[in-house]
Amino acid sequence: MSRVLLVEDDAPVREALSQTLELAGLNVTPASAFVVARDHIRPDFEGVIVSDIRMPGKDGMELLAHSKRVDPDLPVILLTGEGDIPMAVRALNLGAFDFLEKPCPTDQLVATVQRALEIRRQALEDRQLKAQLNKGDAAARLLFGTSAMADRLRNDVRQIARLPGCVLVQGAPGSGLSKVAEVLHLLSARASGPFVKLGASGLGPGDLSQAIAATKGGSLFLNEVASLSPPGQFALLEHLDAEGDARVLAGTTQDLASEAASGRFNTDLYYRLEALRVRIPALKERPEDIPVLFRHYVAQACEQAGVPEPPVPPGLLGSLMTQEWPGNARALMNAAMRFVLGLTPEENDETGLVEKMAQIEASLLIDALKRHRGNATVTAEKLKLPRKTLYDKLTKYGIRPEDYRV
Repeated sequence: MSRVLLVEDDAPVREALSQTLELAGLNVTPASAFVVARDHIRPDFEGVIVSDIRMPGKDGMELLAHSKRVDPDLPVILLTGEGDIPMAVRALNLGAFDFLEKPCPTDQLVATVQRALEIRRQALEDRQLKAQLNKGDAAARLLFGTSAMADRLRNDVRQIARLPGCVLVQGAPGSGLSKVAEVLHLLSARASGPFVKLGASGLGPGDLSQAIAATKGGSLFLNEVASLSPPGQFALLEHLDAEGDARVLAGTTQDLASEAASGRFNTDLYYRLEALRVRIPALKERPEDIPVLFRHYVAQACEQAGVPEPPVPPGLLGSLMTQEWPGNARALMNAAMRFVLGLTPEENDETGLVEKMAQIEASLLIDALKRHRGNATVTAEKLKLPRKTLYDKLTKYGIRPEDYRV
């Protein structure tokens, strides 16, 4: 997201500001007056507005009022002359994002615009998520993460849920097989029917028949299908061949292809199951999702324990992101519960070098932001980092510059 609607009636000033913003990598749409800018101001505008206050016709104050009517979350940055400060302060009270006195330093202008763009991005993402939730999108509601892998998982689940037939859900231990199976059920045409979860180990043909009958019109999740007995595997294959009334969702943490090749799993059943397959990526494959998941589990644990939600130190998030998490979501959930209860172990000599370096780096970033009052552009310059690198690191550790502005 890098769009800026620049509204300035003075052509040389407009051209100079456009050039400054474009050199900073921003996509500028120049406008000479309110009437020109008006058509660009929409609820789905993926950017921010920078406008002069004093203009012929409708001025910046009227543009601000119009923008707030169209979308209260659309940031408007006003440019003021020396005598316009009282008016700019009034504009802040009316919802302006910020005001800058002309001529404003380049780094201050770019930093303010970047900050507004980040807030706009978050607002549009929150709006999209709420829209998905309002549509009953169980994938958005129950499968968390902001990485490309998390997006792919949600999209795969949405598409496969609509298709008929059994589904194989694969993932490492603790990755949430039953949760994904539940989402597949909720997004399917069988959502109004029962959703039954059973461990496959020890199920015989009779047990399986009873479970299928109890799940008529719904979905039956068989966890660890690789542990199903040979007679149970044959009975399940017969049910699938007969296209019975219960949809089977089979979960496994094993490599079923290897199990089938070695003769430990029915080959015909394997090929029936793997026609529609969902793979859950492990946490170590998508560490950028760990802060999102951890915060969610912390909120969940606080609700269960009936305690206020504590702030999560960025250094802790950095440490969590460097760990392997062989227990995946289940282990991260346990860590969140321990954190909420104050049981998180203190750092000791066994903490790995990578974890320690992550904690130190996050701490240095926070200290620098505090010194420069949350100004990310100045912080990047003082730390001798490219601005994109700084933002990548802030995102990695879940650090928000606005939290350190005075």
